[in-house]
Amino acid sequence: MAALVAGGLGGGLGYTLAENNDDSGSTTVAASDTGGSLKRDPGTVAGVAARSLPSTVTIEAESTSGEGGTGTGFVFDKQGHILTNNHVVAEAVDGGKLTATFPDGKKYNATVVGHAQGYDVAVIKLQNAPTTLKPLALGDSDKVAVGDSTIAIGAPFGLSNTVTTGIISAKDRPVASSDGSADSKASYMSALQTDASINPGNSGGPLLDAQGNVIGINSAIQSASNGLGGTGQAGSIGLGFAIPINQAKYVAQQLIKTGKPVYAKIGASVSLEETTDGAKITDQGVGGAEPVEPGGPAADAGLKPGDVITKLDDHVIDSGPTLIGEIWTHQPGDKVTVTYERGGKEHTVELTLGSKTGD
Repeated sequence: MAALVAGGLGGGLGYTLAENNDDSGSTTVAASDTGGSLKRDPGTVAGVAARSLPSTVTIEAESTSGEGGTGTGFVFDKQGHILTNNHVVAEAVDGGKLTATFPDGKKYNATVVGHAQGYDVAVIKLQNAPTTLKPLALGDSDKVAVGDSTIAIGAPFGLSNTVTTGIISAKDRPVASSDGSADSKASYMSALQTDASINPGNSGGPLLDAQGNVIGINSAIQSASNGLGGTGQAGSIGLGFAIPINQAKYVAQQLIKTGKPVYAKIGASVSLEETTDGAKITDQGVGGAEPVEPGGPAADAGLKPGDVITKLDDHVIDSGPTLIGEIWTHQPGDKVTVTYERGGKEHTVELTLGSKTGD
């Protein structure tokens, strides 16, 4: 209201001054010069938004008990598959209700094709999908550089079709995120960090480069009040994290093909404690299993409980979550070089990543 009042006073004052200085007794009103046409080039933010918005959707997920939330997704292919976050659709996985609404107001019911909690990626499919769907172009997240311009599209706090801009602030940022609930398992990513304004409701939406190519899926924020995660009600402080699209594309293709995620693995349990020294292979495995899987990649490479992994290829590993996120940027069958410490001495070994199906 203060802005409106100030604007009104300014306009009234301007009119009075013009009237008092008019010696002729008449007033001429001329349109201001815009400096050119309003044509928006394809490379501008407005141009990118105009092309990309029609291929984004606002997703509403509701559980059988009536609980739910709002997120974002974008058209992945012409068959009606929508790519989004797992935590966006989690409420509707077990018999709940899903809807996807396009910016033109058209709403479609949808079903979950597959979801990967560890990756925080999900694919849903529109029912009676239109034949006019235009998938967003996918970029190459490996070629993204710090300082590149970014454009985020989503529904922050339910405000659908919101566009924000920023830059890539960092790459390969290790992030472990969850929704903060007691039974929630963490998702791990080697994320693209951006200062584009991302808030609850942006989750699952596309992070675009300056040409409008998808380079990531907005997934989590660092909040001053609730830590990492995408569901708290705190707002953006300029620290948003996106799943690199190269990884998300692979996961989506697996989910469409089989309905289940496939994870790369080294076959060893590591400590999830926050450290800066590396990822330590634990003395006990999960659920009573061996800490180093017999016959697995780590065992074949000679790794043992107590070893501390400090590098994977040329990426520094400072903790277990960092190692997990970095491994999951690869695909099963990839060869990686592992640097580890044992008894104060550094060792390097090459191993071939194995695979695990399902969360």
